[in-house]
Amino acid sequence: MNATVPPAAMAPAGLDEDAARAEIYGLLAHLFYAPSAELLAQLRDAPAAAPGSVLEASWNTLVASASELDAGAVQAEYDALFGGVGKPEVYLFGSRYLAGFLNEKPLVRLRDDLAALGLARDPAISDTEDHIACLCEVMRLLIAGTGAEPAGLARQRDFFGAHIQPWAADLCDAIVAQPAARFYARAADFIRDFVQVEAQGFDMLS
Repeated sequence: MNATVPPAAMAPAGLDEDAARAEIYGLLAHLFYAPSAELLAQLRDAPAAAPGSVLEASWNTLVASASELDAGAVQAEYDALFGGVGKPEVYLFGSRYLAGFLNEKPLVRLRDDLAALGLARDPAISDTEDHIACLCEVMRLLIAGTGAEPAGLARQRDFFGAHIQPWAADLCDAIVAQPAARFYARAADFIRDFVQVEAQGFDMLS
């Protein structure tokens, strides 16, 4: 995955909006699958949002939170919230929010859509495809392309509308409700704002 950059509203000169969107999805995929020390260092050094941008408050707070906690603390928080043996404090899988259980019909539909896009889960990865990190990575690939032309906005909208938008807010609510969530509460706030921005942008295509 690519290194993190600031959101589209604060992208440096030379980085267009789609490139910035792809980078944001890549950042979120990293944070919710493997929050490495390198990624957190990049996030700490990211510039502040432009005053008045929609993502200003949540982005700046996320960057500040990355500066307040070291990589070990963020990893420990990740493990406490999303890991462990048995039932985690917070599920990161869409089927849990859309159907109430893991590995349900939403996952089947997702696999069908991924197959139509020519994408499939790496057999080395044990998590199912409805993990939020996987879905963010798919969006990054649809925007940026991977050895092929990027998908058009209509196809991006369809995937986002079917597999991310319906449950992203519920995931964010579940994270923020956890007393142990510090860094990830800020990440959840940013996801909530970013999903709203994406939804508004896609609505303009209708």
